[in-house]
Amino acid sequence: MSRGLFRYDVTACETKVIPGEHGFIAQLNEGRHLKKRPTEFRVDRVLQSFDPSKFNFTKVGQEEVLFRFEASADGKTQYFERALVDKNHSPSVLAINVSPIEYGHVLLIPRVLDCLPQRIDPENFLLALHMAVEAGSPYFRLGYNSLGAFATINHLHFQAYYLSVPLPVEKVPTQAIPISKGLEKSGVKISYLLNYPVRTLVYEGGNSLKDLADLVATSCLCLQENNIPFNVLISDSGRRIFLFPQCYAEKQALGEVSQEILDTQVNPAVWEISGHMVLKRKVDYEGASEEYAWRILAEVSLSEERFQEVQAYIFNAAGLVESGKQENDANEKKTPIPTSQPLPTPYPEKCLVLQ
Repeated sequence: MSRGLFRYDVTACETKVIPGEHGFIAQLNEGRHLKKRPTEFRVDRVLQSFDPSKFNFTKVGQEEVLFRFEASADGKTQYFERALVDKNHSPSVLAINVSPIEYGHVLLIPRVLDCLPQRIDPENFLLALHMAVEAGSPYFRLGYNSLGAFATINHLHFQAYYLSVPLPVEKVPTQAIPISKGLEKSGVKISYLLNYPVRTLVYEGGNSLKDLADLVATSCLCLQENNIPFNVLISDSGRRIFLFPQCYAEKQALGEVSQEILDTQVNPAVWEISGHMVLKRKVDYEGASEEYAWRILAEVSLSEERFQEVQAYIFNAAGLVESGKQENDANEKKTPIPTSQPLPTPYPEKCLVLQ
């Protein structure tokens, strides 16, 4: 902070736990929306090509980069004071977030010099899980926002920070989804949240970190290819993943979000959906209630019918069959849309939702 790298002092932001069953967390951060970098791309396309003319992480100062994060050859954790950068191997780095939400707010940028667009694949998602494991703290979480779900930079990155209380979404009971086919080798358990405003799939366990990463990444690939915005929370030191398909920007573009909620200027990205509400007006912070937080997050969620459709697309892409359903019945009832033909969305052409 003393070096002038941050746009504001996040330690001066007021924070409180909102009374209620879920314990939503509210932070008053009046500087973030005024000083945060604006979005420079369309919000109606989850997959977009990298544009070197827009802001990207190759343009940050070296003083913002903390360290490289790479897999070791022997599988052991090691720290090197110095390491050469191989011109044929783009490094993955950790950098500060100059518009932080909480203590230790950083960005994990896989293969930064390869200029990858904001798109999850098994390799980079596994890297994010390894970061969660190496941090070794249940209070260190990583998050991901797709384009159309409040990512503001189209250069592949994950966010992460420490918060020394459980996130509300982590405390919600779950209902296991019985799977008869497709998880025999991986050992991953899939469930959905009960009594939460945003309909969510939860992935946990697995025989290896790679098994968990591959299944979640396959789910994300399905959403990306079908133009469905989403957010991801990596919790419990990489052992538990929350996948939030969402539709807030779509509703906003169609004029279906109430003016009262729009006036809050809350952008429901991964941290807000997880229950850490970043509020930009003192009046909202002082009057925040559980009902208030619930109403904002409910606007993010897919309807039950739409959620079931999206879940069926994901399961079909991952080769999963729910118990009690014949594979051919599942395929006939929920025929996936070919990946070469993304799901049609009702966004106005070239719409831009200002953040």
